[in-house]
Amino acid sequence: MRLPDEPELPLQINIVPMIDVIFAILTFFIMSTLFLTRSEGLPVNLPKASTAKQQQVPTKITITVDDKEQISLNRKPIAVDDLTEQIRALVGSNPDVLVIINADEKVDYGRVVAVMDRVRKVEGAKLAIATQK
Repeated sequence: MRLPDEPELPLQINIVPMIDVIFAILTFFIMSTLFLTRSEGLPVNLPKASTAKQQQVPTKITITVDDKEQISLNRKPIAVDDLTEQIRALVGSNPDVLVIINADEKVDYGRVVAVMDRVRKVEGAKLAIATQK
């Protein structure tokens, strides 16, 4: 029981723990959305095209030609001469395979054509070139 001469204490709500929980949840959502992006090739500066379309094919093979003209097949370095047989092995008997070429905009045109020529030698492989919209 309270004595009549005691001053009444004001009610307080401590919101510091609530702010900590909100920041923890916010951090979780920020970190989880960073992992939602899917990178299919090595990072290169793609050229821009106004007529670019999204390709919807279940099986994709990605060939990357970086600015140093190094070639990678599904993120693994490879020589140009081995490209045809490696793609042929990945394609197998699957008719719905799309081979995407990610070439840096600074790469020599002849180098990209050489890669495209190797891909065209594989029966059933569809060819696409990645661009930015």
